[in-house]
This record gives sequence, structure tokens and C-alpha cells, in this order.
Amino acid sequence: MNYFTDSTWQDWLKDIIDVGIVSFIIYKLILLVRGTRAVQLLKGIFMLIATWAISTWLNLYTLKWLMNQMFTLGIVTIIILFQPELRRALEQLGRGNLFSRSNSPEKTALSEQIDEIIRAVQHMAKRKIGALIVFERQTGLSEMIESGIAMESKITSELLINIFTPNTPLHDGAVILRGNQLMAAACYLPLSENPFISKELGTRHRAAIGVSEVSDALAVVVSEETGQVTLSLNGMIVRDINEESLISKLFEELTPKASGRGKDGGGAAKSPFWKRKGV
Repeated sequence: MNYFTDSTWQDWLKDIIDVGIVSFIIYKLILLVRGTRAVQLLKGIFMLIATWAISTWLNLYTLKWLMNQMFTLGIVTIIILFQPELRRALEQLGRGNLFSRSNSPEKTALSEQIDEIIRAVQHMAKRKIGALIVFERQTGLSEMIESGIAMESKITSELLINIFTPNTPLHDGAVILRGNQLMAAACYLPLSENPFISKELGTRHRAAIGVSEVSDALAVVVSEETGQVTLSLNGMIVRDINEESLISKLFEELTPKASGRGKDGGGAAKSPFWKRKGV
């Protein structure tokens, strides 16, 4: 109680800053190990601590002695087990990125995902390999996913290219992505019945427009005839979109928004980027 009675406001402020800094460091360290095998190692360590606490509480001498022996070399063991994570943390600290918000796991994962997709799209566009890639967002596409072949695999450019290579079992239909997973291939999509769609556009483009009319999904099409890349959202398309614009729009639309947009993604339709060009 003497601490509360004898402390000045300077002491309180110093303690608040101290606790805040330590809390922030712990939070950043949690973000650093999240999604890595270090999470499972931490769970194992917590289990050992819980076992030691129970053995102490119940006076289980043999188990307590065993736990004490394990904790004797605990620091060395932790350094060995977490060597990759510690090295990564020191590297990021040296680059000044440990406390940077730009390297959050969500943004890093999205950047890697888009990079894989862009590489696959470029490869297929150069070789005129037809493709239809759909990004699920707020509106669920479970029915369309169930119409295809379930995969639930990691998104890689090699996998996308293999799927859409002509004369392979899965090259017809669409690929649907949910988060960082490729959920299914050879999926059937509803075709748009818009009478103003250009006659030049084939089934893939009509399917891309169709799925964007009934949901807030984003669809990327590679033309089998011309190799042009088309982006569709909210029933509108941009034909022959260049690489920079495609990357920019994917980041804009797929980055989680805190507020300001509803499920229908209405903000996209008002953007000058979207025009009924070629529809």
C-alpha cells in the first residue's frame, strides 16, 4: 500500500510508459511468431509450465524434480528451439522493420498471394492460356465452390498454371480463392444476361461478369484468343488491364477495410477506374 500512497504523478507516468513499452514489445513478438512453427513450441512450453505448477501444488515430488531438471537448461533449450525466429527478429530489428506496421502478417500474406497470382496471369497471358480466377470476399460462394473439384490448397503460380493448362482435367471452369487458399477448381459460375455485353466476349468473360453481378467477388480473366487480361467487379469490367493497374486494384479491393464500405463493395462502382468499357 505504501507504493500507492507515496508515489507521485511522475512515478505513475513512468510506470505507465514502462508497462506500455513492454506490452507493445510482447505484442510485436506475438505477431512475429504467429503462423510459424514457434506457436506449437510455445504451446509445448506452456504445457510444461502447467505440469510443473500442478506437481508443485499437489506435492508430486518425482514429477516436480523432473520438471526442475528440465527448467535448469531451459534458457539454452529456448535459444536452440527458437533459433530461426530469433534470427529473423534480429534481422528485422537491424533493418528497422520489427516495429513497422507495414510488415504485418496480413499484409505480407496478401502481398505474397497477389505476387503468385500476377506471375501466373503473366505466364498465361503471354501464352494465351485461358483462365478465370475468382476472389471470394464478403459474399459467400460456397455453392459455386461445391460445383467444382475441392482442393483447399496453398495459392501458387505453378498450381494455377497447371490447372489452366489446356487439355488437363481442371482447365475448364473457374478457380475460386478464399483468403489465402485455393478452394476449388473447375467451378461453374452464373453467366451474365446483360444484353449490352460485347459480342467479342466469350463464356469466361460472361461468367466473370455474372459472378460479380450476384456477389461482391472480384474476377480476373485471361483471354484464350488474345491473351488480354480483364478485371471484373460489380458487373463492370476493365479489358486489357496492365500489370501495374491490376496489382493496384487487387491490393485496394482485397485489403480488409475497417469501415466505409458495405458488403456490396459499392465504393468500387463510383471509382473512375471502373468504366463500362467494352461491355
